[in-house]
Amino acid sequence: MNILRVNMNNRQIYLEPIPEQLMLLGNRSLIGEILTNEVPASCHPLGEKNKLILAGGPLAGLGISSADRLSAGAKSPLTGGIKEANAGGIAVQYMAKHGIRAIIIEGKPNADSTFLLRINNNQFELMVAEELKGMGNYEVAQVLRQKYGEKTAIITIGPAGEKELNTAGIFASDRSGIPSRACARGGLGAVMGSKKLKAIVIENNGDYKIPVVNMEDFKKARKKYLQVLQENPQTSEIYTKYGTASALATVNKIGGLPTNNYRYGSFEKAEQINGDTLYDLIEARGGEGLHSHACMSGCIIKCSNVVPDNDGKAIVTPLEFETLCLLGSNLGIGDIDFTARLNYLCNDLGIDTIEVGAAIGVALEAGVASFGDQEAVYDFIDRDIRNNTLLGRVLGQGAAMTGKVLGIKRIPVVKGQAMAAHEPRAIKGMSITYAMSPMGADHTAAVTLRAPVDHKDPKGQMELSRQIQVTVAAYDSLGFCMFVIPAIGKQPEHAVDLINAVYGLNLQYDWIENYGKKVLLTERNYNKLAGLTDAHDRLPEYMLEEKLPPSNAVSDIPLADYERFWNDEFWDIKDFSYNGEGHNDKQDEHISNC
Repeated sequence: MNILRVNMNNRQIYLEPIPEQLMLLGNRSLIGEILTNEVPASCHPLGEKNKLILAGGPLAGLGISSADRLSAGAKSPLTGGIKEANAGGIAVQYMAKHGIRAIIIEGKPNADSTFLLRINNNQFELMVAEELKGMGNYEVAQVLRQKYGEKTAIITIGPAGEKELNTAGIFASDRSGIPSRACARGGLGAVMGSKKLKAIVIENNGDYKIPVVNMEDFKKARKKYLQVLQENPQTSEIYTKYGTASALATVNKIGGLPTNNYRYGSFEKAEQINGDTLYDLIEARGGEGLHSHACMSGCIIKCSNVVPDNDGKAIVTPLEFETLCLLGSNLGIGDIDFTARLNYLCNDLGIDTIEVGAAIGVALEAGVASFGDQEAVYDFIDRDIRNNTLLGRVLGQGAAMTGKVLGIKRIPVVKGQAMAAHEPRAIKGMSITYAMSPMGADHTAAVTLRAPVDHKDPKGQMELSRQIQVTVAAYDSLGFCMFVIPAIGKQPEHAVDLINAVYGLNLQYDWIENYGKKVLLTERNYNKLAGLTDAHDRLPEYMLEEKLPPSNAVSDIPLADYERFWNDEFWDIKDFSYNGEGHNDKQDEHISNC
């Protein structure tokens, strides 16, 4: 497998083989290594020295369900530290067919042009594409698929990325060609926009065959892995039937659903936007609606959905729990159709629904409009952010900037990034996740909601979140969707057996945990070099003091737990190497073939 380097300064493109010691790195771990070795931590996130990395995992392209996630990474303009965000879609499967593990976009062009990168039949071309400038993501995908064929994967940014807004994400197409799979968080779309790269087209004509050292063992391991996914209710029933919206009723019941800019933990209209209601709406309307939908080929979980209007025409795909909250309850809105249309707008403009929802929530608290005012909220996105008005520019830079400009102190952010839809006062493990993750207030770092604990009890929450962060970091880095973790998170043998079979290794099952620890330590070190300190690893002060109705909870995790997170023997992995022990002749042969 190779890394494709694209230099925007001189428009040179070349392949380089992945070094042997990095062969098992992908997605989040590969991003961490590249940033550490190549990007000065002190650089400006939108400057020439930052690099955008788009990466898949070491099991990509092998027909393993949910193992083809796309990660985007760079130094974040939102947090000022390392950032990785990942999405589904088909891009990584197509990259693997061209023998590409990662694409590195480096430098900045001298001319103010708009560029397109085309990967076709193992050939690579960077071309000027001024006709795409200013287009929304949906139009970009339509134009490029008409030109290069429907069997193409598209990675693109919307107008928000071109304007270098900190809410901008990077969007990838799904199996139907819809560019709605979002590497949403951290402002990575602004980094891509700073490189003047509007889109990447990856055609489905690569002929690279990924070598597998032990095919019989691989087939057995893959069969067992699929069986575990099929036997787990979360991955075979709940996600498949209700998607992530299944969490909304639970979160509301325990008083952890952010409402009216995180002022309340439950929403009086929660039943109007929960998973059951969304399922019933899709079933009743029919047409193009789907309550179960695979964003990438071969996924058996199929947690995505397609939300139809009254005529059965698709409004948006997918509509997720975080969006139902941040563009719903957090704004005092209990209307699935309306939130779905906001979601479509955000996808088209190329912005993170979590960050922009939190920013609008802060603006509503400032009195710019009233909570529940659907017309005003729609205008904030479709008029102000789309047209780059002064207010739109402020909202487009995220919740922290919006709060500063409008004079609001209740800003639900950590490291400059907005919290997702798990209120950390009611779900106390999320206090640690938001505060301590190198990624900022990112729920994907470690959701503690489904752990069998008392979420109101601060005891043990640090250890819980820390362990889940380690697990998620490992599976993220191997290219797995985080939704496989309920099934295999405590059974690492299913992932390790796949790695051993493909690469001819003898890794032990504790390798997964040490792998995750290594990823987090690498990210932590980069953030320290970037100037982030222990002071950045804290929740907003008001959440430590302001009681959250209806439970009147505060975030009361002891300060000692935060201080102990990084500072004990838990992180002792001095002898760990990514490729582990058990190096053998078969591994040498495999690496030379890659």
